[in-house]
Amino acid sequence: MFPTVLALALLLTALMPKSPGAVADEPQARHLLKAMTDYLGAQDAMSFDYDATLEVVTTDRQKLELAASGMVSLVRPDKIRATRSGGFVDIETVFDGRTLTFLGKNKNVYTQLELPGSFDHLVNELQNKYDRPLPAADLFLTNAYDELMADVTDVKDLGSGVIGGIECDYLAFRTKEVDWQIWIAQGTSPHPCRYVITSTRIADGPQYSIQLRNWKTGGEIATRDFAFKPPAGARRIDFDELKTMKDMGELPSNFTMGGK
Repeated sequence: MFPTVLALALLLTALMPKSPGAVADEPQARHLLKAMTDYLGAQDAMSFDYDATLEVVTTDRQKLELAASGMVSLVRPDKIRATRSGGFVDIETVFDGRTLTFLGKNKNVYTQLELPGSFDHLVNELQNKYDRPLPAADLFLTNAYDELMADVTDVKDLGSGVIGGIECDYLAFRTKEVDWQIWIAQGTSPHPCRYVITSTRIADGPQYSIQLRNWKTGGEIATRDFAFKPPAGARRIDFDELKTMKDMGELPSNFTMGGK
């Protein structure tokens, strides 16, 4: 098996363009990405289920994948409900336009922050201030195309692929720090089907990948209540306490961060 995989990898390397610069189909790739972000930006309400994997690299260079699944329901300009469930964590995030709530279902605890503002403001605060990014959130920003294309040095249109039974346009992009790929559904609703980010500045290039399914917009979405109602017996805690609790972050409690 492994010699066959290696042979295919070598063949692919031989066939891919050698130049690190833009390729001839760059305008088409940019056009397809822009069409996707325009489509997403025009939707008042969206929902999807997802499966995500986060790669970690051990000190002896073994790659491990942490898998999780969940759902996202977004109503512009300022409401979202998202869940993430894995083997060690079960978290729900709710934002009603003013109050952000994190509910740890596995521990029946919750914390709340006052963060009035738009979805874009919330994404920025979660990523930069609280280190709690929402799944694939950068794809749904008001200025998503500009954010995604910032610092891009290489663009490729790699044809098509099939994700979850949906034929997609397959695009790849490079920046100085990350490589990222996206599969966009073909047709009148060009939504993202798969999104992969590779950290090229980290040894062994760990990846984060998310695959979207059960895509719905507008009237297809069941009415959701974005007001948070604590479950019976839930205990309210401070955000600082949430950060220190085991099995409430990206890594399970039996994982220990290395020295680098």
